Amino acid sequence: MKMKIITAILFGAFSFSGVIVAKLSVTPTYSNVHYNTHERQVLDFFKAESDSPAPLVIFIHGGGFQAFDKDRVDQEFLKEFLASGISLAAINYRYVQMEPLPSCFHDARRAIQFLRSKADEWNFDPDRVGAYGGSAGAMISMWLGFHDDMADPDSADPVLRESTRLNCVATQGGQITFDRHWMEQSIPGNIIHKNPAMTRLFGVRSLEELDNPEVRKWVKELSSITHLTADDPSVFMEYSMKPSDPIPEDKAKVKPWALHHVIFGLTLKVRMDALGLENHLKYPGQEVAYRNIPHFFKEKLGR
Repeated sequence: MKMKIITAILFGAFSFSGVIVAKLSVTPTYSNVHYNTHERQVLDFFKAESDSPAPLVIFIHGGGFQAFDKDRVDQEFLKEFLASGISLAAINYRYVQMEPLPSCFHDARRAIQFLRSKADEWNFDPDRVGAYGGSAGAMISMWLGFHDDMADPDSADPVLRESTRLNCVATQGGQITFDRHWMEQSIPGNIIHKNPAMTRLFGVRSLEELDNPEVRKWVKELSSITHLTADDPSVFMEYSMKPSDPIPEDKAKVKPWALHHVIFGLTLKVRMDALGLENHLKYPGQEVAYRNIPHFFKEKLGR
């Protein structure tokens, strides 16, 4: 019962509500392949039919960093990718109740490196790789996309010598920071800065401990906006509300609405525009160049 309560709290805090995905109907080419030793450090690989190395898109699921699974991959997206000659990998990562942050981020980092080590065997192009996800998965995708390359060329582990860089990133309801003070000041109706669920993400006992220098170091490091520079990849962002939408009257809807607010995307857009970086921000009433996430990736990674 306790775990169910924690799941509900954190799911409301860092999940992309409104996306309901059926269980897999497309069979993976390779299922539950371990990219490291933990039971959650596994991935599925869906191989596109291609005579030459195909592009690769990586799906990173949401769920508050402590729920859901790689099977949440949108089936229509998956079919569209494969029909377009793009392979897809869907990854799991350790939940924060197993190991606090930065575990999820570091797992995704290794998953990308592991995948690149399989490029020849699985017939995909390691120089044409993108990632996407909703909410928690969006945060991880942006962190990987904006972070300097984390490859270690001197590592004894050949997997860790592989690049972590991405060609493009797509997000649904993505947050650009873990900074609860910024959220309090910037997001309408936001109450997450008072939510004890935030402590579980970083494995501390109180909200006050989130302001300790050691924790603040990780809050900054895992916030994608920290790493944005002029050499970063293009981004396609989706949000479910307009910037002018009023705060929901239903109090139960305020938290998920605020935590996936378009202001995150607008803030990132301003920063990316200033750096001359390509970005596309889609929300109700705002048309962009791409109809959906697969369309964006096909254009950016296509042949």
